[in-house]
Amino acid sequence: MGMRAAYRMTSAVLLVALAGCTVAPIKPWQRAHLASPAMDWDMHPLTGGYQQHIEVSKEAASGGNGIGGSACGCN
Repeated sequence: MGMRAAYRMTSAVLLVALAGCTVAPIKPWQRAHLASPAMDWDMHPLTGGYQQHIEVSKEAASGGNGIGGSACGCN
């Protein structure tokens, strides 16, 4: 198989893969499913904030939230 044939095969596979990635508009009656708490990224927002605080304090690293941590946990 030549380089040109491999390029064509790769292009064909990518086109077929991208054809399946269409985005259909969300119907008004489907919005309730997307707004349910089960669809949230963080199921327990208070626990997530607490875990992030512990990580920032103990690891002396900033998790992208703009505050600096210290190893002593006194922030």
